Amino acid sequence: MLKISKGVILCGGLGTRLRPLTLVTNKHLLPVYDQIMVIYPLETLKTLGIKDILIVSGGENIGSFTEFLGDGSGYGVNLTYKVQKESGGIAEALGLAKDFIGDETSAVILGDNLFDNKKLKGLGFFPEERACIFLKEVPDPERFGVPVFSEDYSTTRETGETFRIIKIEEKPKKPKNKYAVTGLYFYPSEVFDVISTLKKSERGELEITDVNNYFIEKETLDFKILDSFWCDCGTFDSLLSSSTWAKDNSKLDK
Repeated sequence: MLKISKGVILCGGLGTRLRPLTLVTNKHLLPVYDQIMVIYPLETLKTLGIKDILIVSGGENIGSFTEFLGDGSGYGVNLTYKVQKESGGIAEALGLAKDFIGDETSAVILGDNLFDNKKLKGLGFFPEERACIFLKEVPDPERFGVPVFSEDYSTTRETGETFRIIKIEEKPKKPKNKYAVTGLYFYPSEVFDVISTLKKSERGELEITDVNNYFIEKETLDFKILDSFWCDCGTFDSLLSSSTWAKDNSKLDK
């Protein structure tokens, strides 16, 4: 089993679904209850035992991140920063981490994703040279990448029968199930070779779904189903849901 030592937080994009809030600041610097959004994925990586972290963001916002987080010592981590010159997609942003990661396996998390960190402890260990994604049942899977299972997961989960993901569909109009691919990924260093071969989608982006489908075709992608809280903050409703959860969770901690 392999312990991951390096992580990447992706904080790019324009956050158009949260305008006008994102007209004045980067989405990942918005508040979620009593914390700035980017602190949540940072704490997730810390929970996984990762303290060497790269933050990728657009050039117009990178100064705000460095001013807020500094070198990371105030948060118990070591931070490095990289500028994504254009909004070319999640996979493109991850590709900028190649020199930082080197030949190691890494954990990658989207800067607007909130997880219940108490339930993620121990997930920093997994088979070497394999990728891993995390799934969560959601009411609106059409907003995300949706896995297509070899069998009906709703019927096999109780029997323990073996099933696998045969592909991931990006934002399907008619999702085949209610599971979404969350914004937490474990990748071997091979991921950078994969990204270098990708072509831009119709959206003009290098899609992380194409990366995951590569590992599916190679039969080197594992997955875990999360039964704890997860939410992205990409819309006003999900931002509110995340803030409500953070408030309630904060009360439990006190």
